[in-house]
Amino acid sequence: MMRLQTKHAVPPAGDICRLSAVELADAIRHKKLSVREVVTAFLDRIEAVNPLVNAIVSLRDRSDILREADAADIRRADGETGTLFGLPIAIKDLASTTGLRTSFGSPIFADFVPQEDDFFVERIREAGAIIIGKTNVPEFGLGSNTYNNVFGPTLNAFDPALTAGGSSGGAAVALALDMVPVADGSDFGGSLRNPAAWNNVYGFRPSQGLVPGGPDFEVFHAQMGVEGPMGRNVADMALLLDVQSGYHPQAPLSYEKPGSFLEGLAVPSAGGRIAWLSDLGGHLPIEPGILELCEAALGRFADASFTTEPLLPDFDFEALWQAFVTLRQASSGCALKIHYDDPARRGLLKPEAIWEVENAMRLSAPQIRAASVVRTSWHTTLLSIFDRFDLIALPTAQVFPFEIGTHWPREVAGRAMDSYHRWMQVSAYATLGGCPAVNVPVGFDDQGRPMGMQLIGRPRGDLAVLKAAAAYETTLPWQTGA
Repeated sequence: MMRLQTKHAVPPAGDICRLSAVELADAIRHKKLSVREVVTAFLDRIEAVNPLVNAIVSLRDRSDILREADAADIRRADGETGTLFGLPIAIKDLASTTGLRTSFGSPIFADFVPQEDDFFVERIREAGAIIIGKTNVPEFGLGSNTYNNVFGPTLNAFDPALTAGGSSGGAAVALALDMVPVADGSDFGGSLRNPAAWNNVYGFRPSQGLVPGGPDFEVFHAQMGVEGPMGRNVADMALLLDVQSGYHPQAPLSYEKPGSFLEGLAVPSAGGRIAWLSDLGGHLPIEPGILELCEAALGRFADASFTTEPLLPDFDFEALWQAFVTLRQASSGCALKIHYDDPARRGLLKPEAIWEVENAMRLSAPQIRAASVVRTSWHTTLLSIFDRFDLIALPTAQVFPFEIGTHWPREVAGRAMDSYHRWMQVSAYATLGGCPAVNVPVGFDDQGRPMGMQLIGRPRGDLAVLKAAAAYETTLPWQTGA
């Protein structure tokens, strides 16, 4: 594919920005590159490209960032290292960052500066990364289209007339256009997977509890939203996941990671069996061309010793979707109610946020419990599938990237959508199962629009999913990114 053309020439150090995060960390560790050289290259790239796509927001002052880079070079000379030492990273704007504006994409928090980091952000700092700014999000992360009234929209890395997806849209575009070497994101209804698919990169939703949520989190709530990594390759995601993951005492649903994911990739996947769920027997409306791209990608899996078999699980998928809607309202809707209850703040909420709150207010305890029972039944069904198969495969999205001015599709394949997120129903299955899921790129349609496929693994089988993605990566006839 053609790379995005800019008004500026690619900086002389542009080749630095094409190195993987693993390669950059190794080059800094072995003093082949200075932290200043690496940071300067990425800041130059951001200056050249970001004005065209609006992926990175709240960018720190360049002189402050370079002073931090120089200090890191001094520490490195004294022997200090870290997994992410010297790498410039922009944090998704739904995560709190000490001393750096965190807007959540909302005018309510347009000037909010947190006094503490989210747990995974603290770990990224401790691993030696230099946080240079934030990546753009939709308001409160609602909807798979990254736009808000604080910073405006983020444009697709391949076509600025199209959406970047969301809610990790800024992260995906920044990655695809080499503005950051690796990125974090979060995922409730596909927010790590959808924007990765629409920008030709990888996005990994970890198992529930692998990456601790907090500190501003209902610690004993049944977790559905999780943080995770995005990368231009699988190894880079494993590098960041090694830092993000692991038990935290203030996150009681978290657990110890089973070892280094990056080191685990050194032993290649031995292959296995993939259950292809396609459109669930017609239950999912899917735009023409998507299934064909995914099925061609499954054909490439044969080169990595995987076999594929069509499967239609015996489950009421409409009931499962309604359970997702109920549990999301009980979580996100209730969390937003504090703003809804304030008349001054209510007027600043987007319609999708108001919809979540008002529906949450109508829920009863028996409805929430019934939704949880359906979720439990789905988990049991998934376990029975994983008795026969190693992975489940589905399209990552039901539509290709659409026009940036369209907030969300009202119709997919001739079928009306009854909510702002119904068109992303395909992402709910890994979420409700607490399963690890990765988006892998599957190519482009005849209009040059990217698409991806999600590989879902058994709960806590994160390394196996990453290994399968890495095996598939070796079969790709094109490079990732834009």
